[in-house]
Amino acid sequence: MPVHIITGFLGSGKTTLIHSLIEQKPVDEKWAILVNEFGQIGIDQAMFDARDDVVVKGLPGGCLCCQLAFVLQAALVNLLARSKPDRVIIEPSGLGHPAGLLDLLRGEAFQEVVEVRDIIATLDPRRMDDTRALQHDTFRDQLNMADAVALTMLDHSTHEQLSAAHAFVADHWPPRKWVQEVPQGELPIALLTQSGSAEALDISVPASHQQLAAAPSLQGSFFDFPPPPGKPQRETGTSLGYTSTGLRWHPSERFELDSLAKCLGELPKEARIKGVFHTDSGWKRLNRAAGTLSIETSAWRQDSRLEVILPDTLTVESLDIEQCRLARHDG
Repeated sequence: MPVHIITGFLGSGKTTLIHSLIEQKPVDEKWAILVNEFGQIGIDQAMFDARDDVVVKGLPGGCLCCQLAFVLQAALVNLLARSKPDRVIIEPSGLGHPAGLLDLLRGEAFQEVVEVRDIIATLDPRRMDDTRALQHDTFRDQLNMADAVALTMLDHSTHEQLSAAHAFVADHWPPRKWVQEVPQGELPIALLTQSGSAEALDISVPASHQQLAAAPSLQGSFFDFPPPPGKPQRETGTSLGYTSTGLRWHPSERFELDSLAKCLGELPKEARIKGVFHTDSGWKRLNRAAGTLSIETSAWRQDSRLEVILPDTLTVESLDIEQCRLARHDG
């Protein structure tokens, strides 16, 4: 069974690219999507709409290469047995190192079961101006291990940034199998379905990942029940030079969309923001990378949740968006 790894740094458009592939999915195939998250709340599962032919499983609160290796193995075995997908797509965290994940998929447990196809890395050309990212070991290794590269965020990148991204990828050896510009994250599905076996370089997991905390339980942080009304739940986590803050609210609580967007817009440009909210305009997905905020309609109804990831070099005095919440009787 083919397994595809779509890697890439924080905010580089991995989830958007996967959405575009799902929309092109052959009607006779059933897919499984495994999404790993750096944050504790587990928001990426809420970024996908439910459908019968696509099963989405989230693994929040760590990195697949180290903290969640056992969790991933158990989750994947369970997923293959229960859902029997024709194809699996794994999206590691934007701070996740793919070496340990690749070792696991090529190991004894799965070597007769799955075939790892071309590893695809998403690259936001705006990162060419981000010295912190360019010097980050995980950012560089994600691209070094990739068989192919999808250049994303084209409508937010300058011509100079795009040219620099092409040159940056071209400097890697051996050459990538393909480098594709993907407007609006739309990757031709043939590049997925007709891909060959991954030829990833033998890169070991760096010490910074090996020294992370012990893995969470298999239950992870996916919550079956929302917090009580008026008592939002808050979770934080710090590693690899970044800190995540996650918040959840009861689904009956509603937010004023314009005020919410304004409040989140006041956070530092470097903040990676993902959220799904019950608002006065219905349920909405909010996504912000490199300072650009997008808002879409969401089918998620379980709760409102927000994840903010910031470099440790930046601090936010408070992350209080309660002021954007409408009166309780409006919920």
